[in-house]
Amino acid sequence: MTRVFSGIKPTGHLTLGNYLGAVRRWAEVDQHRTDALFCVVDMHALTVDHDPARVRRLSRQAATLLLASGLDPERCTVFVQSQVDEHARLSYVLECVATDGEARRMIQYKEKAVRERDRGGSVRLSLLTYPVLMAADILAYGTDEVPVGDDQTQHVELARDLAVRFNQRYGQAFVVPRATHPEVGARVMNLQEPTSKMGKTDDVGPGIVYLLDEPDVVRKKIMRAVTDSGRDVVHDRVARPGLANLLEILAACEGGDPGELSGAYRSYGALKKDTAEAVVELLRPVQRRHKELCADPAYVDGVLRSGAEKARGMARPRVDAAYRAIGLSAG
Repeated sequence: MTRVFSGIKPTGHLTLGNYLGAVRRWAEVDQHRTDALFCVVDMHALTVDHDPARVRRLSRQAATLLLASGLDPERCTVFVQSQVDEHARLSYVLECVATDGEARRMIQYKEKAVRERDRGGSVRLSLLTYPVLMAADILAYGTDEVPVGDDQTQHVELARDLAVRFNQRYGQAFVVPRATHPEVGARVMNLQEPTSKMGKTDDVGPGIVYLLDEPDVVRKKIMRAVTDSGRDVVHDRVARPGLANLLEILAACEGGDPGELSGAYRSYGALKKDTAEAVVELLRPVQRRHKELCADPAYVDGVLRSGAEKARGMARPRVDAAYRAIGLSAG
């Protein structure tokens, strides 16, 4: 059976973009057709200045939302990265295979390093090396497919390169993974800045719809979304990015093609209203289930503990084999 691994980073509250771009597919497709592992990659949240208590709180919230979104621990493995030591163990081995140039070519490193410097902060070494940790996350489990957003494809390519290089130099140890993408909703854009991704790390702003936003907050944000000059409703990502974003969100919520949906509207207001209601209805069952899970913390604890034990058992033999292949002693 095909094995899938994907993770979500607890650097902010999960957004509509996270759900439409990844989490919904994990729940509706991937856990049913594959041997799937889904991970809250909390170690990745340490690459920039952070509040430890907030990281723990957001990690718990993210895990709970994954379960609320439909991930079933009877069908897939849900766990928190830092509870499985093999991620850190393999990351160092892969750092000994990766090159400085590969790490510095990562687009996200370049962008985040600039932001940190602009804020007057220093750039942590972990910000440079975290794509190697991401490669370890993937390769530790013999992953075949990595469902990711467009902005993470480069990191999966690095994992592929490292797997091939290690296998050639030290012997066959890793499966070479491939990235997969959902057809619609892979890249939901900020409602106020439609040329920028709706990212959870921003943490504030009227352009971001969070999974736990109240219905009236969702409606207000979408009704105030930036559109474009002109009056006709057309789907054009380049010339009309704001409008295209709304059409793609509506299409992802209800199904259908954004271009075909555009023909049903004569005004921006009607499109915004329908999009807002579609998002509210999409999030309603997720929010209801999240509330139920928050009232039963022992259940969530048990799921994460069992998931970590299962993940550890899957990863350890492969990581031990990689240690021996590269010249280290393995337990």
